[in-house]
Parts: sequence; structure tokens; C-alpha cells
Amino acid sequence: MNNSVCLFAKCTGLLFGLLFTGGSQSFAQPGKELPWFLGFSAPAYMEVWIETADVVDIQEREFRGAGGGIASVPKPPNNQGIAKGWVSSNGAGKGRYVTGADLPRLIYVRWQSLAEPQTYEAYIVIPESAREIMRKPEKAFCSFGAEWITESRDNIGIGLAPGGIAKVWLGGACLSAIEIIRVEGTINSKGPYEGKSGGKHRPLSETSRTYIEQFGIPYGSW
Repeated sequence: MNNSVCLFAKCTGLLFGLLFTGGSQSFAQPGKELPWFLGFSAPAYMEVWIETADVVDIQEREFRGAGGGIASVPKPPNNQGIAKGWVSSNGAGKGRYVTGADLPRLIYVRWQSLAEPQTYEAYIVIPESAREIMRKPEKAFCSFGAEWITESRDNIGIGLAPGGIAKVWLGGACLSAIEIIRVEGTINSKGPYEGKSGGKHRPLSETSRTYIEQFGIPYGSW
């Protein structure tokens, strides 16, 4: 099957295998000292563990394990937080720079939603319009330096929520984040850790457990 004619929505597993066939090599974006940042966050108390985040860049090179671990999630004490909806200016969250990559074409994420618990995966196709935004420098006022600077939106923040929701923002150090795409992932049939943990997810913190027992999970708000 040729991945240039394969419909993405109909070829999930097979397409993923076709896409991740190239090698990785050193690359730096023109005029950039640092590569783009990939980070993850979750709504308040809705804890997430990213098993893997893999990237295919526009040169068709794959970067496996570009992200992983605990997502940034607020847990205000005494159940004072609100899990419903996203914050007005979602940041990039916890993550790392994707070293050696050109701009992204596809990001695959497999994660454990500890609040449910459930294991999801999502294939996020980054539109060309988003890459155009990343290429275009903008003027921004940095409050911490009290000065105007010129920077690019090279922070990709992915918010992960119960129900398999993945929402993507673009931002910068001094540029507010803008939403670029929302994807509904699917349940990973193998379960946590690709079936290697006997169906056991990572434990939910006591703070989040207490909140969910009192207020539940606000499905449909993300």
C-alpha cells in the first residue's frame, strides 16, 4: 500500500508502520539554535502517563520516544481546582525539545488516562497551516523581561483528557498559545504498556482520587 494514497483515518495501524520506516539524522531548522518543543498537559486532577510520543517530520524521518512520562496537571489542594474544560491559555506542559527534527507532520501518542483508568492512542496529523505559523516570526512582549522581542511559535503543547481527547496548541516563550487541532483518540486494545503489565495502569494520586470521587469526570467538556 502506498502511504501517499492511503486514507489516514482508515489505515491507522498499517499507516503507522508505513510512516515509521526511515532513519534519523542530524538536522537544524534554518536560523534556529534550538529545535521545537513538545510538551503534554492534562486538565486539573485528570492525571496522565504518556507511554510514548513518536514523531514523523516533514522529511519523513521518525523520532521514536520524542515524549513520555508524566504530563503537567494542576492539583490544587482541598479540591479547589476545576477539571471541566481547558484553561484559557494552555501552556506547552511538561516535555522536551525534539532534537534533530524538522517541523512535524505526524505525532503519535499512546497514553494512560489514570482517572478512568484507560489506555488510549491518537494519530495527530499536523496541518500545513500550523507549520506556516511555526515558520513565521512574531513580535511579542515578554513580561518577565519587560521588553518586546521577535520569536516563533515553536512550542507544541498537547492536552490529553479522559475519553481519549487530544488537543494541540502552538505557543512560544512570550506568545500566548493558539489552538490548532482537536483529535479523538481510540482505546488501545492491548491495554497499558502494550499488554505487558497484566492490565494494570499506573496508580492515581490520592489528591486526584479524592476529587474524582467527589465530583466525577466531566466527560464532554474537553
